[in-house]
Amino acid sequence: MNDQKLLPGSILGGILLIAGSCIGAGMLGLPVLLGLCGFIPSLFLIFFSFIFMTFTGLLLIEINGWFYERVNIISMVEKSLGKTAKIFSWFLYLFLFYSLLVAYITQSGTLFSSFLPFSLSPSYASIFFVIIFGVLVYFGTRPVDFFNRILMFGLIAAYLGMILLGIFKIKGSLYLHVDMKYFLLPLAVLITSFGFHNMIPSLTAYMKGDLKRTRISIIGGSLLALVIYLIWTIFILGIVPVEGKSGLMNAFNMGKEATIPLRNILKSGVVVNFASWFAFFAIVTSFLAQSLGLMHFIADGLKVKLTHKNNLWLILLALLPPTVFAFSYPNVFFKALGFAGAYSAVILFGIFPALMVWIGRYFRKETSSYHVKGGKISLILICIFSVVIILSQLFSSFFSK
Repeated sequence: MNDQKLLPGSILGGILLIAGSCIGAGMLGLPVLLGLCGFIPSLFLIFFSFIFMTFTGLLLIEINGWFYERVNIISMVEKSLGKTAKIFSWFLYLFLFYSLLVAYITQSGTLFSSFLPFSLSPSYASIFFVIIFGVLVYFGTRPVDFFNRILMFGLIAAYLGMILLGIFKIKGSLYLHVDMKYFLLPLAVLITSFGFHNMIPSLTAYMKGDLKRTRISIIGGSLLALVIYLIWTIFILGIVPVEGKSGLMNAFNMGKEATIPLRNILKSGVVVNFASWFAFFAIVTSFLAQSLGLMHFIADGLKVKLTHKNNLWLILLALLPPTVFAFSYPNVFFKALGFAGAYSAVILFGIFPALMVWIGRYFRKETSSYHVKGGKISLILICIFSVVIILSQLFSSFFSK
């Protein structure tokens, strides 16, 4: 027997896995929403979301320790909260994936059409985008993993190039803007942007059940995502004003992501190219990951094997509904991200973990090698904060412009 096979994965690998799960197309929308309320309030919201999602992720590690076999979050929900909650979590999972894919597909049109050698409207470019990268997902994990590594390298290179060249254009006066009317608006998208919780079962398996190393990986990966988001927010909010034709408010009303007003403001060919490629890589990597994850989720839920024959209708189930919706509502980017974060992510990765730990600890007396500190007060606070996030999204949905 080879003992090497029993060794847990590296903490660095775990950190990168968590950070990679967080960083994606969601960060394209963040500066637009954060800029509306202002730089100083944004810092509070970013740190709050980081703490909230990291803590709930640690709760899932404790829950994961109750099981001897590898389980997904839906299995955890079924054991702790019952079959009704399991069915509800199934619905929430589908809603989460579909909402994210709608957001990515809506933004892909403008970006993808700018790279095509022929003229094509954004709506039809979105369909072209889905077909090309949907075919890649159809062939399975191996080709997606190969192309995703190349795309991630491009994403990092474009991000660094854009920051290094554009940092000299920052105006300190833009950081003084504050409008508390929009304070709660970014919360739901921030929650989505710090989401890594669906990776916890895979990460625990990667660490061979070592919950201490899993905990370090989660904290380290979340911190890495935090740093990247902070730099990104400082960069955009210091260059793009709130008002004006190329301002953040106009981008929000038009459903456009952050690099579009950035390109209009800078008018620097090199920086504009970096911004375009960064946005494109972020959209594609997120689309590939979420499409593959949704296809596997549907296959697992329907107890269907992943074969080329089955993959055809599985990928249609995964991509056809969000594509039709995105084609019908092309400016729904922020609403889709907000719905994903406020309703699906907050309930699945906020309320449910708190309830599961409460029942497991204090009623069923479950034991785990890792125990999150904070007691009942921390679990109550998680539920309260979750309700606030949901209500803020409901309020913005009914009363925003």
